Amino acid sequence: MTHDLLIIGAGPAGISAATTANKLGLHVALLDEQQRAGGQIYRDVAAVSESVGRILGPDYLHGKTLVQALEDANVERHFATSVWDVAPDLTVSALKAGQSFQLRAPQIIVATGAMERSSPLPGWTLPGVLNAGAAQIALKSAGSMPSGRIVLVGGGPLLLLVACQLIDAGAKLAGLVETSPSSNRGKAFGHVAGALMAPKLLAKGLSLISRIKRAGVPWFKAATDVRVEGTNRAEAVSFLCAGKVHTLVADAVLLHHGVVPNTQITRLLRLDHDWNAAQWAWQPRQDAFGETSQPGVRMAGDGGGIDGALAAEASGTLAALGAAHALGRISQGERDEKARAPARALRAQRRIRPFLDALYAPPDRITAPSGDTIVCRCEEVTATQIAGMTKLGCLGPNQTKFFSRCGMGPCQGRVCGLVVTGILARELGKKPDEVGAYHIRSPLKPVPLAAIARAIPLKVEKTP
Repeated sequence: MTHDLLIIGAGPAGISAATTANKLGLHVALLDEQQRAGGQIYRDVAAVSESVGRILGPDYLHGKTLVQALEDANVERHFATSVWDVAPDLTVSALKAGQSFQLRAPQIIVATGAMERSSPLPGWTLPGVLNAGAAQIALKSAGSMPSGRIVLVGGGPLLLLVACQLIDAGAKLAGLVETSPSSNRGKAFGHVAGALMAPKLLAKGLSLISRIKRAGVPWFKAATDVRVEGTNRAEAVSFLCAGKVHTLVADAVLLHHGVVPNTQITRLLRLDHDWNAAQWAWQPRQDAFGETSQPGVRMAGDGGGIDGALAAEASGTLAALGAAHALGRISQGERDEKARAPARALRAQRRIRPFLDALYAPPDRITAPSGDTIVCRCEEVTATQIAGMTKLGCLGPNQTKFFSRCGMGPCQGRVCGLVVTGILARELGKKPDEVGAYHIRSPLKPVPLAAIARAIPLKVEKTP
């Protein structure tokens, strides 16, 4: 073994896990694709300018305390590093500066976080259309934002947050087109009691709504038949709302229909996954300390289920405590005592989640589109083509690869995977968990053959 613990992902969950493990005396290595720690939620927080920091707000700036704690810890850090394989024996293969190398440990914490849900609607592949999260990343990392008239389409807390941040940055918002079905409100009402137990989180949401209304942004709710219009690039957004067809002229269109766990590594390892119907996504099965169906592999953060940044911190601490106990560094009693505070914090953050999941559940036309809407961007496969495969005997996502190469592009199904499952489930009259998901294979990311050829051999330390 080269380390006691390997952590993949330096967002709030990964940082919390690393600093906790370090305090418990573990030899830790932390790997992340970005140049600096913070993950997507706290991206570039240590280097952000004061003016941009004010726009992004105190919740974002909280990340500075996490990054500073990591700087003060004795943790081996590998940034600008892409993990492209995790073997069953827990050997991690990664690429850094064109050089491939390997690390191995008896415990691994996967803290790869979430990714934005695919938003397949007519015109979504036109230039000028991007995810709302991508626009937020540009603001965090470069202090930039889309120029001209911006239309936001979709639903969820992040869409509202990005709208407010763009308003504060001086952007021109031409409209907010909310696609969450009106029926969601009735479903969410059953979870109001739990939401009321998280008054601070509710207050934040109400504050975002109030700021958007005060800014006078045209707001359309329960919109249907949304499409991005344009020939060579996005020019407008058309939709049906309250029985009328509306068209908003746009220079940039930001899409967002929630976030889903990034399960590429857990799928690669063939771990057990469960279908979360409320979040319309797969999530790896895990215990209270993040351990999955494979001993030694643990989850932390939104990669194991969407709960938010503060919940990710707590789950990172719990995963590190579980790893330390498994390695014999702390007793079960010590683990459970140290776990009380983070477990309590995790429960508090989760109280509002059923309400939000129900209120902002994506519409069926997003989870299972139809017609000529492109679903697989890599191979340009449409919803109609995927639906037609069921009539040829296709029973699951992996068979679509044989019929159309759908899911075989560079993203390995990251973008289209859930949508393909949704379409097949609809056409076959089955539940998503009966249809299944894509198998993931190494390499997780494109790797130059030259980097593999000159890979640094794994140096395994002898254990006494």
